[in-house]
Amino acid sequence: MAVNREQSPFGTVLTAMVTPMHPDGAVDYDGVAELAKYLVANGNDGIVVNGTTGEAPTTSDDEKLHILAAVVDAVGDSAFVMAGVGTNDTHHSIELAKAAVGVGANGLLAVTPYYNRPPQAGIVRHFMALADSVELPIMLYDIPGRTGTPIEPASLIELAEHPNIAAVKDAKGDLESVVDVLRQTNLVWYSGDDGLNLPFLSIGAAGFVSVTGHLVGDRLRKLAETFWAGDIAGAIAINEALQPVSTGLFRTQGAILTKAALNELGLPAGPMRLPLVDATVEQVAQLRTDLAAGGVAGFTA
Repeated sequence: MAVNREQSPFGTVLTAMVTPMHPDGAVDYDGVAELAKYLVANGNDGIVVNGTTGEAPTTSDDEKLHILAAVVDAVGDSAFVMAGVGTNDTHHSIELAKAAVGVGANGLLAVTPYYNRPPQAGIVRHFMALADSVELPIMLYDIPGRTGTPIEPASLIELAEHPNIAAVKDAKGDLESVVDVLRQTNLVWYSGDDGLNLPFLSIGAAGFVSVTGHLVGDRLRKLAETFWAGDIAGAIAINEALQPVSTGLFRTQGAILTKAALNELGLPAGPMRLPLVDATVEQVAQLRTDLAAGGVAGFTA
């Protein structure tokens, strides 16, 4: 059966944070710290670094550790700090995990191995080896649209037996199978798709690992609290009001438009690293319209 959400170590609203860069493409570590503090002050009780939105595919291992250290130092005990350590090389993921422990991460986010498309037996052994290597809670990240391979329900049920595997960030969206896994395990579920936040709450999710949380963290928290208070109509209204924000940020790759939005607000973000590219003038104009429609402070129609 599902663990009560109050037992989750991860929190309710976690934002998968972008990695601020200087104009020359170097990581802006002061900007990393500033943005982390901003997120915590605006509704987030958790921050995920070195994920897809953080441009992890194009940051070095050394940069990843310095990004993590900057966030840990900036937010202290005011938020749960989770480090992305997922790769398609089990040994490399274990090295990253151990290094993250040393820097002070509170937990780890581990995506399914990508590109080499291992069978389910390999996925299970990969995650088990990672969980054996550290004593931190691990959130599995199931996003087959990017990795090419889902974590099948039977694999999730097997993985749930490991005491360090505590949660799932779900960007697969198969709600029926989620109910089945929750019924048979103590895994804690998180929406990993901002467009499905309310549906995930309806089947027992403990919160969100969000991209829109860069801009609407307080409103995401209100969405969860309203739903849990039993005000379903109120939650539906909040969710509908937030929908243009999700639509706007994901008209192209999410980190691109999230950085564009933060740059518009004068917050740390900066440029993208190739192969990702900065938003075009036309994309930024559409983004302004979308975020204004979504009621994001700082944007007007």
